[in-house]
Amino acid sequence: MADAAKQPSAEEIVLYEKDPKAKIATITLNRPDQLNAPTIAARQRFADLVHRANVDDDVKVLIVRGVGAHFGSGADLPEQADMFSDKADVSLLKEFRIGDDEGVKYPPKDSYRYLASLTHLYANSNFGLRSLQDFKKISIVEAKGYCYGWHFYQATDADLVICSEETLFGHSAWRYAGWAARMWTWATMMGIRKFQEMVFTGRPFTAQEMYDCGFANRVVPRDQLEAETQKYALACSRTRPTDVVMMQKTFFEVMKQHQGEYMGSVLTGWLESMLPMVRSDGELELGDETFGKGLNNAVKDNDRLFPPEWRLSYGARKAKD
Repeated sequence: MADAAKQPSAEEIVLYEKDPKAKIATITLNRPDQLNAPTIAARQRFADLVHRANVDDDVKVLIVRGVGAHFGSGADLPEQADMFSDKADVSLLKEFRIGDDEGVKYPPKDSYRYLASLTHLYANSNFGLRSLQDFKKISIVEAKGYCYGWHFYQATDADLVICSEETLFGHSAWRYAGWAARMWTWATMMGIRKFQEMVFTGRPFTAQEMYDCGFANRVVPRDQLEAETQKYALACSRTRPTDVVMMQKTFFEVMKQHQGEYMGSVLTGWLESMLPMVRSDGELELGDETFGKGLNNAVKDNDRLFPPEWRLSYGARKAKD
């Protein structure tokens, strides 16, 4: 498992600022050397900040963006390596905001509850995965470069998505697990036929493809991205009173729940709990062998099995076979 002492703090990874006059708050993911991967603590801080902005009367619009070339490529998998290992039982209590010294015993690794407790936790907005679903203000994700995994969840749950032309959307879990926590919501947002293509091929979709299927609101050149996001944020902050925005968001929330958004999260949690029962046909899996050879190397080797234009990394997409 990654050495926690070498990791930046949650406060360093997830930055927060607000402009009370404009009523715009910004959450900035600040770990560009790790493609803005949030640690467990950073995901929890993200959830807390969304909750804070939801209550704060100085906030009407929330922007979520990343530092560097990419919005982000997903969670910090090396931090979770022991969870996928065949080694002795590993406590996942920190995912639940519980310390190992608090007298709580986590279920053993050979129990259904070991993984199921965690995958069902992802349906809880207090733990950083679907936090934007409960946000009753306006949220805007500014996407660029990679928008994978956990970052793809945020783009799906946001009210608006403004992205640069080179942005790639997807989840590498299609290739090493087969499912991910928000599948129901992605199918609803993208349309089931296009989402099935993403799941079954494992390929990322371009910004233009995501615009064409109604997922992205705007696609602009990279050098115009921040200005375009600010334009949308200012328009949203000036349109109607915050009370009206909350009424509007409640309407859309009722619509999403009628479509089964939360039920979908619970169902996917159940599906993800079945991971230990899946028999490999030789595909890439998360486990001791994968982490032993290096996760990046394993992912790169697997990426080469696919057509260049369907590969996950920019480097592999440009490489000549």
